[in-house]
Amino acid sequence: MLVTDTSITLAPDARRVIARAHVPFSESRVERIIARVLSLDEASAQRELGDVRAKFEGRHRGFEALLERQFEAVRRHLPSDVLPSPDRRLLIGSLFVAEYAFEAAALFNPSIVPHPDQSGLAPGALRVILSLRATGEGHISSLTFRSGTIAADHAVTVDAPGVHAVAAVATPSTVYDKATFARKLREMDAWNECSKSVIGSLPDEFTLDDLLELIRSYFFVHKPVAQADRLTSDKLLWLARCNYEARFDPSVPLPERVLFPMSPSEQNGIEDARFVLFTHDDGSRSYYATYTAYDGKAILPQLMETGDFRHFKMLTLNGDAAANKGMALFPRKIRGRYAVVSRQDNENLYVMYSDNIHFWHESVPLMRPSFPWEFVQIGNCGSPIETEHGWLLLTHGVGPFRQYAIGAALLDRDDPSRVLGRLREPLIRWTDATRSGYVPNVVYTCGALAHNGMLVVPYATSDQRCTIALVPLRALIEKLVSGAE
Repeated sequence: MLVTDTSITLAPDARRVIARAHVPFSESRVERIIARVLSLDEASAQRELGDVRAKFEGRHRGFEALLERQFEAVRRHLPSDVLPSPDRRLLIGSLFVAEYAFEAAALFNPSIVPHPDQSGLAPGALRVILSLRATGEGHISSLTFRSGTIAADHAVTVDAPGVHAVAAVATPSTVYDKATFARKLREMDAWNECSKSVIGSLPDEFTLDDLLELIRSYFFVHKPVAQADRLTSDKLLWLARCNYEARFDPSVPLPERVLFPMSPSEQNGIEDARFVLFTHDDGSRSYYATYTAYDGKAILPQLMETGDFRHFKMLTLNGDAAANKGMALFPRKIRGRYAVVSRQDNENLYVMYSDNIHFWHESVPLMRPSFPWEFVQIGNCGSPIETEHGWLLLTHGVGPFRQYAIGAALLDRDDPSRVLGRLREPLIRWTDATRSGYVPNVVYTCGALAHNGMLVVPYATSDQRCTIALVPLRALIEKLVSGAE
């Protein structure tokens, strides 16, 4: 049998929670809540804070800093500039925060990459990072992580997730590149007198505060403000807020880190991140992940970049070909250009090329649904994996009753639009034991990894939990090259 399942199961745990802001939209309501705290005598305020500590302090790393941040978020609503006592500040902060069980409903669609730290391992072993899509209340998806090890004999272990979970904090000093920002505005059809004036006055690198100040200056000069200019300013700020940076404190262990949606484009979900360790022209490496941003109505393909899984840059992708779900970046440039496998039309697979990783316009047909198990649509299951025989691409197919299965194809190393081989039957299907769950009859992965002659495939079952399968690489390549079923 080609595929061997390990005994590993990664299941959702409703006990794992992050703290997220819980601030009413009504400013007057915020003011009334604060006033109620200020009306307490100091002993009562301390008693109430003590109750909060008893119930929640053990559930969150950096508890006091968390409450202080939430107090600062609503501080402008205080009735005067006089600061309350430290205990009262913490109590106010606690009234504007809530726990969110980020993986209560599902933990699925994993990808896997080598860990940046490979120290202290046994010979032939590889430390890895698993990324997983976690879904909680309201079907909001975030990104969480696990660390693990693949031994020389292919034994796979996954580390426990830890006691706490910590959401990343947005970096207020995100720096934008003026030329890239302007080009993205043009792609958005937002290049007009207003945007030209604002962007033209910015330095080559600028911050959100710089942008806000110049928008205010433009409105001050151009009174009364035209509706078209207000719409343009909305687009300027939307673009800035969708291209942001997020950080974790270095003291937060990897399995406790959670990337929760922060931007307007992803407020309802960061979905299906396909991580890849990318090698640049100069030999340096960084991690990229293409993912789907969902705002509750529309989806957008976006890109994240990190070098250490502590500091992340979230970037919008632009261009006619940057559409639909499931973009997967090749781990290096092909003939001097970035390359991506994508689905442009909800049905077929394409290869896309670009000189700039932010902008995508060219696409070349790659594969169409050919077999019954993929008659509805095909897509990729993560970034292509380079082998001496070609690019190994895991695919997914959708068939009768919306069954999802995982397949494989082999692409030419120099011209990835050329298919050298393709499995006629799925590599991995659902079983009677795995078909039931959040979304039935589905197996899916967002990325595999080759190590010491073995393909390691973490995959989700029924869009709810995950396991890991092992596939001998040589046997799979031989099957693809020979065209055998």
